[in-house]
Amino acid sequence: MSVSAAKGAVQPRPEIEELPRYRPGVPAQQRAGLTGFKLSSNENPFEPLPAVVDAIRRADRHNVYPDPTALPLREKLSEVLQVPATCIVAGAGSLAVLNDILRVFAGRRPDGSRDEIVYAWRSFESYPISIGETGARAVPVPLRPDLTHDLEGMLAAITERTKIVILCTPNNPTGPALGHAEVREFLSRVPAHVLVVIDEAYIEYVRTADRLDSLALQREFPNALILRTFSKAHGLAALRVGYCVAREEITRHLTTVAVPFAVSQAGQMAAIASLDELPAVRDRVEWTVRERTRVRDELLTLGLSVPDAQGNFVWLPLGAGSEQFTALCSAQALAVRPFAGEGVRVSIGLPEAHDRLLALTRTYLRSRGAR
Repeated sequence: MSVSAAKGAVQPRPEIEELPRYRPGVPAQQRAGLTGFKLSSNENPFEPLPAVVDAIRRADRHNVYPDPTALPLREKLSEVLQVPATCIVAGAGSLAVLNDILRVFAGRRPDGSRDEIVYAWRSFESYPISIGETGARAVPVPLRPDLTHDLEGMLAAITERTKIVILCTPNNPTGPALGHAEVREFLSRVPAHVLVVIDEAYIEYVRTADRLDSLALQREFPNALILRTFSKAHGLAALRVGYCVAREEITRHLTTVAVPFAVSQAGQMAAIASLDELPAVRDRVEWTVRERTRVRDELLTLGLSVPDAQGNFVWLPLGAGSEQFTALCSAQALAVRPFAGEGVRVSIGLPEAHDRLLALTRTYLRSRGAR
């Protein structure tokens, strides 16, 4: 008998076996006579700005480690955001930073009991995976009927075991954003020892009247943490650059576990160059916002109850028809992101893709007897 057979196969921690699997957006299928469009991953349809591309090309010393804590980038962010560099932690995308946050501040306790992490659901698909990795217990709170966060419900879900609350705004995949007044009221009622993570991957696209000023709230509330990324508005998804902003008494713990050299030299230089080109970045964001508004308005005209869209995507509440609609899109070389039994998320890309999507939606709704 072999040693492996005698002792059994290598097994992961029990929590890992129970985790759901992350499902990335699929690419568009090639169809004869049609240009394929991937609208399934909330990617920026534009290449990085020319100055950013030049910065990436200059990052050519691939045999040399980058700055281990991304200090040049953190100093640039410090200048732009007007916060100390010591209050900023950078990582390989905002999800990597979030994973560090969760494992530093929540997990399984010495007596075997578990801390709790509260978040809205449906929301970012990685939350239950990341929470499960820590050994903490996930406490999802259902969205309200209009697909916004139920902040009262989230407050009611906080117990003596709660260590972290996550607010995803705008909420991915449904789209609505939280307002400043309601988040401030929420923070005033959350116990001071509970960390509130404000996940703002799509903050640049928000155009609400009461737009959240998370930096002001982070200055006011010691337990508030802001999470942001360069993957969306800046179009640097492939380079994996994200960061958080929090009080130094929080970030000093994160720097203990942060992977050194996590942000590549190309990523750091590209992010800095993109921050130097903020007016041009904002122009591109405005284009996406206008196109988002056009697409949502057309979908509303077709009779769909599309929730308020404040990211670079729209949510089609198709329920049981979500998989069928996704298959119809695939047949027309459009890749969208289905959530079985709930709806379909469609990223904002290029007008030709949206025109095809709107025509497909019109045909699909007519076949279902909708207006």
